[in-house]
Amino acid sequence: MTSHVALIGAGYWGKNLARNFLQLGALHTICDSHRPTLDSYGDEYRDVRKVESVETVLACDDVHAVVIAAPAVHHFRLTEAALNADKDVYVEKPLCLNPNDAARLIDLAQSKNRVLMVGHLLQYHPYVQKLNSMVRDGELGKLFYITSNRLNLGKIRKEENALWSFAPHDISVILGLAGALPEDVTCHGQNYLTEGVADTTLTQLRFSGGLRAHVYVSWLNPFKEQKLTVVGSNGMAVFDDTKPWDEKLVVYRNYLTWTEGNTPTVRKSDGEKVAVPQDEPLKSECRHFLECCRTRSAPLTDGREGLRVLQVLNAAQQSLESGTAVSPVVSTAPTSEYFAHPTATIDEGAVIGKGTKIWHYSHVSSDAELGAACNLGQNVFIAPNVSIGSNVKIQNNVSVYTGTTLEDDVFLGPSCVLTNVSNPRSQIVRRNIYEKTLIRRGATIGANATIVCGVTIGRYAFVAAGAVVTKDVPDYALMTGIPAKQSGWMSRHGHRLEFDDTGRAACAESGLVYEFRDGGVRCDEVSEDTSLPVDLATGTRSYRAFRAA
Repeated sequence: MTSHVALIGAGYWGKNLARNFLQLGALHTICDSHRPTLDSYGDEYRDVRKVESVETVLACDDVHAVVIAAPAVHHFRLTEAALNADKDVYVEKPLCLNPNDAARLIDLAQSKNRVLMVGHLLQYHPYVQKLNSMVRDGELGKLFYITSNRLNLGKIRKEENALWSFAPHDISVILGLAGALPEDVTCHGQNYLTEGVADTTLTQLRFSGGLRAHVYVSWLNPFKEQKLTVVGSNGMAVFDDTKPWDEKLVVYRNYLTWTEGNTPTVRKSDGEKVAVPQDEPLKSECRHFLECCRTRSAPLTDGREGLRVLQVLNAAQQSLESGTAVSPVVSTAPTSEYFAHPTATIDEGAVIGKGTKIWHYSHVSSDAELGAACNLGQNVFIAPNVSIGSNVKIQNNVSVYTGTTLEDDVFLGPSCVLTNVSNPRSQIVRRNIYEKTLIRRGATIGANATIVCGVTIGRYAFVAAGAVVTKDVPDYALMTGIPAKQSGWMSRHGHRLEFDDTGRAACAESGLVYEFRDGGVRCDEVSEDTSLPVDLATGTRSYRAFRAA
């Protein structure tokens, strides 16, 4: 039976996956949270269901397999959910961002008897497969070294560095050729465009038996280069994926002759072009996944292969930061009760609660305290002595400075600004007189909003995107504009409250009744001092859907 496939993530790379699975007659559903992306699919996809909710996909009995092409930070969560829903899974590289999580996914797939495949595209390239067979058959002799260059002008990213963006495919191929993990990994790189995000890296892998390899990646190169060179005792092979099909793989056989038994002499030649039948690697990869689902067989690039690549990537990232060689062969046992991405910095003395997740390039300073189940996005800075409660969500590019306290359930939107000195001057030192800012339970600070220090943001207040708050904000108040002024009241579920003549208003989503009394808003139906009950803590429809109703 042909698997019915759902694609989660229909953007830049997802479009290629959608095209191939459609051509293979297996595409059932396309899922993307961005409606314009779904609407961009033309008439050829008219019979394919299009949804915005992952939960809808996983609840569908007609979907037997899920293909995940979402950003890498979501890979673990989505893959785990799909496996728990008894779906076979094909997840784009990398499998996830942490070897411990990768091991959990492998165990989960095995316990559920599900297929788990990682999208390491080059392993399905006919010429890479030919190169692998040549190495296995000994045509190149003993391997000496492998070099891989993956260079281009762009695509420049801020959420991940060139190592994580470009190198996974090449590392996968090198590990396949070597047949083992390296003994240690060394990585050097430099950032030029975005602080803390390396634009170019050179990764060196040292294997037992003398084999060496290096992977050079950069998105700051005037031309595109995708070239892999394998040098052995009996021959050399060059795979250049920018060449026309018939010129992609060239072999130089017997490039050395030995005189008097021990003196090597170079024997130059034009090389031998190797021909293989043409096939699109991505289509071959998609076809392989469908076949594995049908036959219940292990994929070429299964979860274990994905874990090996992830171990090398993590070792390279650690080496990039430390400047020393790092062994990728490490225990996958959990070492803490919270998750920190390898690029995150956690200073000694920081206190971090159970279940908290800290993502790419974030920094938690010494003596900062974070409660349980918090989520810090990319490039978040938490200064010393900051106090953060539980279930706090801080989106990308936010700095929380000394003097700030965030109570439970606070939401800080992307690039919002918090300060701790009202009248900063570079010449005047005020580090011992930082002003206090308190953001109370359940408050929301919108994207690009600014909170001038020395104020208190009340419980469940809602500061709109781009607003500049200069004064204290009451509980449940909706603040908009520059400078921010109160323009209404908001429920705990984030809906505007419209009060009747009796001073009562019902939340459009939860039905909870709020009362306006003594100049403020209160809700007596649930405790305002604890998190919402479980049955009220999951959204049912988008905000715009409520507005349109």
